[in-house]
Amino acid sequence: MAKRLFILTICVLLITASCGAKDEIKQSNLTNKNAEKVEEETSKEKTKHKKDRSNEIKAPNFKLATLSGKEFNLSDFKGKVVLLNFWGTWCMPCRKEIPDLVNLQSNYNQDGLEIVGITLNSGSAFAIQKFADKKNINYTILTDIEDDETYRVTLKYGMAIGQQISAVPTTLIIDREGYIVKGYIGPRSEAVFYKDLKEYL
Repeated sequence: MAKRLFILTICVLLITASCGAKDEIKQSNLTNKNAEKVEEETSKEKTKHKKDRSNEIKAPNFKLATLSGKEFNLSDFKGKVVLLNFWGTWCMPCRKEIPDLVNLQSNYNQDGLEIVGITLNSGSAFAIQKFADKKNINYTILTDIEDDETYRVTLKYGMAIGQQISAVPTTLIIDREGYIVKGYIGPRSEAVFYKDLKEYL
């Protein structure tokens, strides 16, 4: 228990210290360097007209809770374009970005866009809901089911992309086939997000 508390404290310090850093997740990190090459000539022939995605990173599935307490699985949004946003109610750059995310959800949800916010270190579901209502958030907000599942999901995604998620907001674009295709560290405008999203919508 003490070890877990220590790790959680370190994570909070890292996230707090780097809140608002503005950068892009290295594109090379969104490529699976350990993926096997297709060696069989027959396999190449079969996938000739299909894009080879063996060196790309599939977004890990996860289970968290919505603010109303319902179970949420990322796989529920299979076939959608997901903008996965790691954020916190206490983070000023995250707050700055919210109106742009609200506009994106309003303008492009009918085209298959789903924005999903994973809330880190922000208190109870009730407190987060109160904040979301005040900010008119119209997209899915997730929190812990019981303990520290959001922290574990954050670690899992950091391992998947080969770059620790230590700043918020951090946002990933997941395409309709479930691959992570773009990542950002720090807030972005609606225009910047849409520029990168439109080819997947």
